[in-house]
Amino acid sequence: MGILLGIIKYKCVFGLVSRRSGMELLEICQRAKASKYKIQNLSTDQKNKALLVVADKLVENAADIIAANQKDYERGEKNGMHQGMLDRLKLDEKRIQAMAEGLKQVADLEDPIGTEIEHFDRPNGLHIKKVRVPLGVIGIIYESRPNVTADAFSLTFKSGNSVILKGGSDAIDSNIAITKVIRDALSEEGIDPDAVQLIEDTDRSVTTKFMQMNDYVDVLIPRGSARLIKAVVENSTIPVIETGTGNCHIYVDKDADFEKAIPIIINAKTQRIGVCNAAESLVVHEAVKDAFLPLFAKAMKEHNVEVRADKDSKAILTDAVDATEEDFGKEYLDYIISVKTVKDVDEAIEHINKYNTGHSESIITENQETADKFLSRVDAACVYHNVSTRFTDGFEFGFGAEIGISTQKLHARGPMGLKELTSYKYQIFGNGQVR
Repeated sequence: MGILLGIIKYKCVFGLVSRRSGMELLEICQRAKASKYKIQNLSTDQKNKALLVVADKLVENAADIIAANQKDYERGEKNGMHQGMLDRLKLDEKRIQAMAEGLKQVADLEDPIGTEIEHFDRPNGLHIKKVRVPLGVIGIIYESRPNVTADAFSLTFKSGNSVILKGGSDAIDSNIAITKVIRDALSEEGIDPDAVQLIEDTDRSVTTKFMQMNDYVDVLIPRGSARLIKAVVENSTIPVIETGTGNCHIYVDKDADFEKAIPIIINAKTQRIGVCNAAESLVVHEAVKDAFLPLFAKAMKEHNVEVRADKDSKAILTDAVDATEEDFGKEYLDYIISVKTVKDVDEAIEHINKYNTGHSESIITENQETADKFLSRVDAACVYHNVSTRFTDGFEFGFGAEIGISTQKLHARGPMGLKELTSYKYQIFGNGQVR
């Protein structure tokens, strides 16, 4: 009996759902709902101190986290995981340092909770304030990337929310190790560790049940493949903030500076192939294709990138593979890029709006009028002028970290930081008014 109680206590302390699933999932959701009222009442100083303690503990426990991650990585290799996904999965001391730095940056950010968005007075004397409040309990379903565990905690916690994490089986050992460090640190600070809980059960049926917990979870955020996001959107009874895939384009205009364009494309395509803000397609103006595409082909060859080109582009890119309709709408997450030649910026915009996923698009041009047209008419969360798409990132935007890149328009769009994890309420002040 004592051993059984010990096991139960262990699971409660570390917020892990056992393989028995059903009742444990309900309990973890109930604990999160109870926890949210405690977390939203923490002061800014309490939250910031806890974040800094967690950051230090992650670094102190890096060896344990890396050892757990190695189990996931070796399992991924054995199962034939794609190189891009393995890159997302891998943790080392540098990446753990980056995770810790992200928490410290979040601690330095302004606390959005309780801040006034606007105020106004009514003719009857009512004074009305609109203030930021937490969303409540946030559920996050994600794949492969264990750094999401720390990022999600830091942002949800600073914005006064509780979070339930449902990572994939690919990173389960890493996620358990990171969550244990976070919960231990919160307990040491006298803060309810149920501010962050991890569902350990990797069975898909548990994920489906989690999507139905609308009595306890206020918002659900999926991060991962198009298949995962589609499954959450179609099956969830909880409101979903959709973080989409990234079929990102770079358009090289007739007035482009080639010396800017080539390094930008190399960075956007090859710096990290397994991320949603990597470039997957090049669009080039027909007036410069003869001069530019040979330079592009040379750069791609040097970085072992396969080129798939349309008919007009292939006249120059003779070693390229014929591009199909599917290629233009594909997020490769691989050393592959599609190429499309267009007659002008209008056709470029039309092509991009047809095939993009609403994530990140960039134009390379020295013509400000052309750039302004592109920036205003391309339908995407982030639109760039003479910049790599790789900057679509909460850390790069100064948010400290991000909960994901929203490609929808309600209620958030682009990198989601602290403010995007809040709602608002109205506070109404009177002096005896009745209606």
